[in-house]
Amino acid sequence: MIFEPHAYQQFCIEYLKQHKIAALFLDMGLGKTSITLTAIHDLMLDSFEVSRVLVVAPVRVAKDTWPKELEKWDHLQHMTMAVAVGTPKQREAAIRQDAMITVINRENLKWLTEFLHQNRMPFRYDMLVIDELSGFKSYKSQRFKLMRQLRAKVRRIVGLTGTPAPNGLMDLWAEIGLLDRGERLGRFIGPYRERYFRASSYNPQTGIVYRYEPKPDAEQEIYDRISDISISMKALDYLDMPACIRNTVPVYLDDNEPSTF
Repeated sequence: MIFEPHAYQQFCIEYLKQHKIAALFLDMGLGKTSITLTAIHDLMLDSFEVSRVLVVAPVRVAKDTWPKELEKWDHLQHMTMAVAVGTPKQREAAIRQDAMITVINRENLKWLTEFLHQNRMPFRYDMLVIDELSGFKSYKSQRFKLMRQLRAKVRRIVGLTGTPAPNGLMDLWAEIGLLDRGERLGRFIGPYRERYFRASSYNPQTGIVYRYEPKPDAEQEIYDRISDISISMKALDYLDMPACIRNTVPVYLDDNEPSTF
């Protein structure tokens, strides 16, 4: 299929090509994967700025979405992709392919680092794509710590998600920190929390805080701090959807059918 990007998609493609650190906060349906693959294609084969790309994604997205998008578009047909999911033997075979793009699920990041170390193989990727960046919102998680180590090895990084702050603005510290290594929101969570949040629920006797809420104007300040590396788009603003048509179809059940599902 011939890829004819919408204007907003072409804008995002050029943005990824021009920014070594980038976050695409795009709603589902806006084409994050095809945008990113096209940018990778151009960076690899037009400007020669990238040689190998590692994509880290949820397992189902890694197995299905990325390979299908690569197969779908004509301009990507000569690119190679290895999907490192499944059994250890299947993952090893994928890594040894040395494909242009290697896709792995985030649960296997630890396996990847151990495999490369045990086999004395270099980390050959110079671009990292984190699909569903919000999966790394917890700075205490092992996956966050592993990803931070990998981040130090690459020159380019892209974070993709439609929900950058599912539980609130506190999530952004870890996510943006993975991309820019603490440049915009600070290297430590404490100063970020102190600057932009206040305690909304706490125990006055112990001082333990149960919940934080943003300070006035904190949301805009945070967005301003990350605006030079991020794009945010909503589907309603960019997709022309047909008018909703509702059809009411009555269904009659006989006495032998259950009345609830």
